[in-house]
Amino acid sequence: MVRLMNLGSLGLVIILFVGTAAASSTEVTQSASVALRENWFIQPSADVHADGAAISTAGFPTNGWYPATLPSTVLSALVEDKVYPDPYTGMNLRSISGTTYPVFEDFSNIPMPPNSPFRQPWWYRTEFKLPPEYRGRTVWLSFDGINYRANVWLNSVQITSSEKLAGTWRLFQFDVTAAAKPGETNSLAVEIFPPQPHDLAITLVDWAPMPPDKEMGIWRDVHITATGPIALRYPAVLAKLNLPSTDRAMLTIRAELTNTADHPVEGVVKGQIENLAFEQPVRLGPKQTQVVHFTPEKFPQLTLVNPRLWWPAQVGKQELYPLDLTVEVQGQASDSAHIRFGVRQVTSNIDEKGHRIFQINGKNILIRGAGYSFDLLLRSSPERQQTELNYVRDLNLNAVRLEGKLENDHFFDLADQMGILVMPGWCCCDQWENWPDWDQENKLIAGDSLRDQIRRLERHPSVISWMYGSDFAPPARIEKMYLGILQELEWPNPSISSAAARTTTVGPSGVKMTGPYEYVAPSFWYLDTRHGGAFGFNTETSPGPAIPPVASLRRMLPPDHLWPIDSVWEYHAGGMSRTLNVFTEALNERYGPAKSVEEYALKAQLQAYEAHRAMMEAYGRNKYTSTGIIQWMLNNAWPSMIWHMYDWYLRPGGSYFGVKKACEPLHVQYSYDDRSIVVVNSYYQPFANLKVTAKVFNLDMTEKFSKEAEVSIGPDSSTRALTLPPIDGLSTTYFVSLTLESAGQIKSRNFYWLSTREETIDWSRQEEDPTGEYDISTWAPNKTFADYSALNTLSRVDLDVTAQNRRDGQEGSTTVTVHNPTSTLALAVHLTVNKSSSGRVSREGEEDNEILPVLWQDNYFALLPGETRQVTATYRLGDKRKATPSVEIEGWNVNRKTAYVQQ
Repeated sequence: MVRLMNLGSLGLVIILFVGTAAASSTEVTQSASVALRENWFIQPSADVHADGAAISTAGFPTNGWYPATLPSTVLSALVEDKVYPDPYTGMNLRSISGTTYPVFEDFSNIPMPPNSPFRQPWWYRTEFKLPPEYRGRTVWLSFDGINYRANVWLNSVQITSSEKLAGTWRLFQFDVTAAAKPGETNSLAVEIFPPQPHDLAITLVDWAPMPPDKEMGIWRDVHITATGPIALRYPAVLAKLNLPSTDRAMLTIRAELTNTADHPVEGVVKGQIENLAFEQPVRLGPKQTQVVHFTPEKFPQLTLVNPRLWWPAQVGKQELYPLDLTVEVQGQASDSAHIRFGVRQVTSNIDEKGHRIFQINGKNILIRGAGYSFDLLLRSSPERQQTELNYVRDLNLNAVRLEGKLENDHFFDLADQMGILVMPGWCCCDQWENWPDWDQENKLIAGDSLRDQIRRLERHPSVISWMYGSDFAPPARIEKMYLGILQELEWPNPSISSAAARTTTVGPSGVKMTGPYEYVAPSFWYLDTRHGGAFGFNTETSPGPAIPPVASLRRMLPPDHLWPIDSVWEYHAGGMSRTLNVFTEALNERYGPAKSVEEYALKAQLQAYEAHRAMMEAYGRNKYTSTGIIQWMLNNAWPSMIWHMYDWYLRPGGSYFGVKKACEPLHVQYSYDDRSIVVVNSYYQPFANLKVTAKVFNLDMTEKFSKEAEVSIGPDSSTRALTLPPIDGLSTTYFVSLTLESAGQIKSRNFYWLSTREETIDWSRQEEDPTGEYDISTWAPNKTFADYSALNTLSRVDLDVTAQNRRDGQEGSTTVTVHNPTSTLALAVHLTVNKSSSGRVSREGEEDNEILPVLWQDNYFALLPGETRQVTATYRLGDKRKATPSVEIEGWNVNRKTAYVQQ
């Protein structure tokens, strides 16, 4: 991320939203795993007058220590214990001890202040009981994430030191057999050291401010397992198809074996995929680790005929096969693993214009995704991960990019099951890209981190690439190391040197990172031919701010800072204190100045809707001149005014529904450059005899133009249906209404508000990088603005609303029928489902009555005079939602009304 300033059917959506995840594809071991999540206590080392040997003795007193549940950073535990107020509200984060770094700077690159309570190490301590059946087996203590380094003691025995256990993205397994006490109480003490500016840790760049502890802590799971003399880890299935056909799949199975004994050990590795069985003998030397392979050349049964393929969402099914692997020693199971894998092959090529195109199973795919962030305090839950990926599917996106925010295994399991493509890689803007200052430890940790993450991720069909650089490509010596590790691990997917248009020893990256990141006019995406316009693969770009709906503003801002916009707003507009000036100037010029927070938030939803819709529509229309787009971003690490499609409270706003509309699988749209009406087909099947209807209305809804056109469209393509001609007598603000029908059924509808006042861009004033390090334009300012101020004169309307609920256990849906009985347009009709009859949020932000998360078929939509629409929302009810939900309707010119729901 640059540092410069500025689905299928509804039925399927319901299933995805309210259903639980299918059987996990996470690796499991033969012996029961002991997850060490509860009964932890933390304390700063200055307040602990004992060493690790003493702290890790049974019964060591922890009076005055802070309780913690893992995974947890230090600050996350302290916030949970109410030591500090909610850091996500107002300026509370700046009131936490140690948060004295300049607001304009990235704290990850600055030493902690001398008086910070997080400058010192912190102790984590727990006691737990091991199963008695662990006796006689090798006991393993595993850390899935430590930030940044640690000393570890178990039962007064030091297991490892901070020189060896270092690296945020390392995975560690320690043989603790000599120290462990099966059947008894065990005591574990971990001394955590915070990351320093020269460490390969975590940064939030300018997405959000860094917390004062720099995310120090045990931030991923800790668990204990037991094996026999041979341990089995990192199973993966690598599939290769006989492209261009897909009627044969050649599978290669690999896994890592470790001999825990100090003498040679022989065994047999046995595997099964449904009714296919295979096995081979192995022999490992003392303490040896080796990779075992099952190849289709040696095991012909691993060539599948007419395999069930794994496809991304919208393309096909997400077929997953089970793989069971067991290593036996002397006829007894020593260790085992179970995963689920998908048969698919990812390829990528760079076209004649230098643009990277991805293919899945031989088919081109236009990547339409967004950048994903985890929580500011690294808090996570399976329920929230499920919700966020449900939103990705509901948005009709097919991918997420993880720039240095590599989620846990459950996240990738969900992506596998839901057909969501994942593009992980390292982050920019901290030591990860400060290669000239790397010491030997940095290089070793970088290589080992890549090795650990690739071994973890390569079994997931959802993971389609790895970016080993972000804003910049690594120098040749580091690139050589990275590529060597990828080759060693048989990485089957494309690897990309940078998210920007960089060229290295292996050639061009084939992607661009050219902005913008600030508000630009909708026409920008169609007209720009140099930077972020709709050509090539843009790995991160955005039309800037996405002001949350007013209900969220009331939660994130103190009452005395709700209006007007002030420095508290701007503190939540980027970690380096960006402003909302560009967005607000455009809003004032285009829609008219707002006089209240309510008016500003509503106008902001319209501006975000049209801006994000235009971006995605331009890339969709231009496939495969455009080959991919990653909206920056999907979500935020904390409540934010910028870069999201739904806010931190999981409330979708205008940007969400603009993107959802633009990415419909079968879609009709307006082009801001040439006034053409275009049909975009994202399905991989043709459609014939579609009817496109385009109507143009004045502000008073006088029809000024109407035309129908019949079109047929091929798979995964776009086609122009007609072009709007010059029309005389248009009002300054006018409307374009589009529908796409098949056999009398509406498949897509779209609605635009446009202006006879030409909106032009001042290309000469684009904000580019003055250093020359980036080929980028963060902002292309307007020369003239469209005039939508007449929308403020629309008469207010009362809509007829009825609603009906359906409840099945903790799953609910509400179907709302809305009718416009007036002769006036109803603009930006907004529906909410509330827990009771009032959807208002208190100004103190203590109560939010809206049911969230929620999936709406459509929202912020227009309702023509006499038109009736039916839309459905699906959601989880929860144990406390016994009352019948109600529906509230409001809009740009729609009088607020509550509908009491019929059962």
